[in-house]
Amino acid sequence: MHIHHVARRNAALLPAAAAFGAVLLLFGLLHPQGLLSGLQTILTREDVLITDYIDLCGIGPAFVNAGLVTLISVAIFYLVGETPNGSTLVTISLMAGFSLFGKNILNIWPILCGTALYAVLKSEPLSKYVNVAMLGTSLAPMVSFMGCDVSPWVGAVVGLLIGFLIAPVSEYAFRIQNGMNLYSTGFACGLVAMIFVPIFKALGLSPTPNLMWSTGEHFKLVIFLSVMCVCFLLIGLVPHPRATLAGYWRLLHTSGRAPSDYLRMFGHGPVLVNMGVNGLFAMVYLLIAGGDLNGPTLGGIFTIIGFSAYGKHLFNIAPVMIGVLLGSSFLHVSANHESLQLAALFGTTLAPFSGVFGWPFGVLAGLIHSAVALQAGLPLEGMNLYNNGFSGGLVALVLYPVITSLYQHRRPTLQDEDLFEVYENDTPQPRQPLNDPKNTSEEEIHS
Repeated sequence: MHIHHVARRNAALLPAAAAFGAVLLLFGLLHPQGLLSGLQTILTREDVLITDYIDLCGIGPAFVNAGLVTLISVAIFYLVGETPNGSTLVTISLMAGFSLFGKNILNIWPILCGTALYAVLKSEPLSKYVNVAMLGTSLAPMVSFMGCDVSPWVGAVVGLLIGFLIAPVSEYAFRIQNGMNLYSTGFACGLVAMIFVPIFKALGLSPTPNLMWSTGEHFKLVIFLSVMCVCFLLIGLVPHPRATLAGYWRLLHTSGRAPSDYLRMFGHGPVLVNMGVNGLFAMVYLLIAGGDLNGPTLGGIFTIIGFSAYGKHLFNIAPVMIGVLLGSSFLHVSANHESLQLAALFGTTLAPFSGVFGWPFGVLAGLIHSAVALQAGLPLEGMNLYNNGFSGGLVALVLYPVITSLYQHRRPTLQDEDLFEVYENDTPQPRQPLNDPKNTSEEEIHS
């Protein structure tokens, strides 16, 4: 009965995600100058990190591309029969956010098809691999690079191979990171990139990291993001604000260790409030640190918003972001440097360190990440869009065993107050802890 209730409540997730994609598309269409030529530029350019589509061709083409990629993602989820959950929201938010700087309606397809081929050869349903297929498009710049420098057919073959490899590698990467790096597929993509990039160089191909970074669009993007986050808050509070806030308070006391599907644990109300709060907090942090609102940083904020349904909340992301800010004082790089802006946003992949071990360890993880993120991506030559996921994986692999060997830490399971789920009334209803291994689905593992 409980499972059916959750499924009914989450049935609106895909229509809501489609509406979000339509909003991105509409916002882009409101800026029609150079729209078609800009889209052509996005589709025919190498887009290694950092290629800000807003800087490349303007707000209009960038947001139209993001809207179209989001709608394509929603359609794929619908066609494969994926049961919507927190990981679905994460995947859609990443597809939307990274379509502002690296993914486009052309370069994602070979990787998606490669993972579909893997599922077919394994005689398993596509729904089992749909999340990892879309997250594997982190390596879409490889498709564009090979397509532009060699030939479109070679780019397509490389994409198929990447998509085929990413599913087994991501499953292994999830296991070895102990749930402490929320971007486990980003770490897997980094491992795959470390194989492909040296091969490219051995063949005489020289991918070169890029730096296209727009400034000066603050007002429009602040208004857009603020309205979106406030809408999340208001929709989440309706129609039972007291029950929703009670659920949100319990959500704030979870560890966030993966897998933590907040949609299944608390329902859409507390999750929407969490999304709104986290999005506004990330934007305010960025502005206070002297950062910029553009394609890459919006991608980072969209990622935080998406993971608000799957492990991130204000209490576990704030220490990590503070740690990155403190790290800038020890590095020869200011807090508003492009890489540290992204490290602060995407570095919240290490939020479980705050939730499991306490906020000082979250600060420590963020401080270490601020240094690692500046160097870990260099061998990848900008080919892995989830560079901070790769960096976060390295930090997690080292920091987790060190902490657990030196300190007696509390067991990272749901607390007693988390064993309730707020339904469509003011009475919390009991539920079973979903981070019990017996209740962990394959979709959650592959996310």
